[in-house]
Amino acid sequence: MFTWSDTGLDGLADRFHRRARTRRPRRAPQPLVLNTWEAVYFDHDLGRLGEIVDRAARVGVERIVLDDGWFRGRRDDTAGLGDWQIEADVWPDGLEPFVARVREAGMQFGLWFEPEMVNLDSDLARLHPEWLLAPSAGVGASFRNQYVLDVARPDAYAYLVESISKLVERYAIDYIKWDHNRELHEAVVRGGADGDRPGVRRQTLALYALLDELRERHPGLEIESCASGGGRVDLGILERTDRVWTSDCNDPVERQQIQRWSELLVPPELLGSHVGAARAHTTNRVTDLSFRLLTTAFAAPGIEWDLGACTDEELERLASWAAFVTSRRPLLHGGVRVHADLADDQALLHGTVSDDGAHALFAWVRLASSAGPQAARVPFPGLDRGRDYVVRVPDAFGPVAVHGQEPGWLARPAAPTGSACRGRCSPGPV
Repeated sequence: MFTWSDTGLDGLADRFHRRARTRRPRRAPQPLVLNTWEAVYFDHDLGRLGEIVDRAARVGVERIVLDDGWFRGRRDDTAGLGDWQIEADVWPDGLEPFVARVREAGMQFGLWFEPEMVNLDSDLARLHPEWLLAPSAGVGASFRNQYVLDVARPDAYAYLVESISKLVERYAIDYIKWDHNRELHEAVVRGGADGDRPGVRRQTLALYALLDELRERHPGLEIESCASGGGRVDLGILERTDRVWTSDCNDPVERQQIQRWSELLVPPELLGSHVGAARAHTTNRVTDLSFRLLTTAFAAPGIEWDLGACTDEELERLASWAAFVTSRRPLLHGGVRVHADLADDQALLHGTVSDDGAHALFAWVRLASSAGPQAARVPFPGLDRGRDYVVRVPDAFGPVAVHGQEPGWLARPAAPTGSACRGRCSPGPV
């Protein structure tokens, strides 16, 4: 797929975004999600998860996704992949009590799967070792303790369709997080007299058929593509999914750049981005809550944080943020993404402008200290130079942090109602 633009990278991105939005229209709006992974990992306990559900409802979450750890034999990442049945030792009454609590709180329910992968320590691998995608000489090294299932085998394909469908029907699942946590390092089909044959194309077409069949059987089902984070975001997947998990790294400093370049091709409403704990799971960096909230606002926002451990103040700030982003979804998930050209590579000025140019939301972000004492004056990108704009600083993300002298428009008594500027507004924490 090729395109061109006479307005730089933002113009190119807008064309790709418009294509994605019209190629297969998604159900709107994209619900605000809470994923349980970084909240509890494999520690599935109904009491603890129930408290998270209650607090999520208080904050304004619209969909709960129960991540890895719910199925048979899955107490860590060494076993269980492939056995898509409920773990009775952890969930003796099935997932019904948890799902009921989610539904009673007025939220949708989603469930994590990794259908294309299998652990050798699983009933599936023990019963059907021939289902592994591997050369005749045998399986090689694992990655993340897992191997690839040959989805193109009719019997393996049928097993996946039926196993997943039974759970979708049993729990009226609204959403599947579809993970894929290793590459196809030994993607060959075991051969007979003709020897082994390449299997990547065959595997890919079988995956597409599997997704298509599940969507046909369950028309209301939405699917998120995850592959060690954003490892599989392509046009074939985007035709069949409603969201992609942009990265396993929730560190907002990293995320600013990850989202910047991912959105060159993919519209922000498809790029999952979650508010995590203060200390990032992947980098151990500690960041302010306001920065984490702001970063997720310009994508498909969600939460991946143990709300049971949050203070009342943190929950109130999450609720304020949730109300802000959900009320502005038509702009954030339908507008034009714009980025300023800055000489300082440690700063970002980016935003979303409505199609008619009447409204916009901008973020002025600093990723690290710059060489100079302050950034130069830069016009907001994407605004209509012939139009008057009122600049307001929303309070949904927390207190405004200003380094050095406050901008005059921010310090004026009229700040709560904003300041007008024509076309070339000077950037601030908008």
